Amino acid sequence: MKRPGRDDDPDRLFTLTQGRTRPDSDAFDLVTLVVSECDPAPGMQSEHAAILRLCRTPAAVVEVAAELRLPVGITTILLSDLLITGRITARHPQARPAGTRLPDASTLEKVLVGLREL
Repeated sequence: MKRPGRDDDPDRLFTLTQGRTRPDSDAFDLVTLVVSECDPAPGMQSEHAAILRLCRTPAAVVEVAAELRLPVGITTILLSDLLITGRITARHPQARPAGTRLPDASTLEKVLVGLREL
């Protein structure tokens, strides 16, 4: 079974991030809420423009990745670009109780797939 984003051409993913393998900001985890601060600009990278449209209302990083059909790591690099330029804001949801862990990315992806199939 082909997994969108996961099985994409590595050259495409390399191009999207301009060869970067890590975001320039450590502001993001799977549940960080992202909100657009502006509309897409002409000539903007299509994925950046899609993020700005998608995040007109708050969206979690994992939701953005699922909508773009990109791995979370690639998505956080793109989000970092937008955060550094002031085009988005990012905030963490309220603190979780001590000792609780976030589910891993694959579990969250399965939940999103299941929700879409409803």
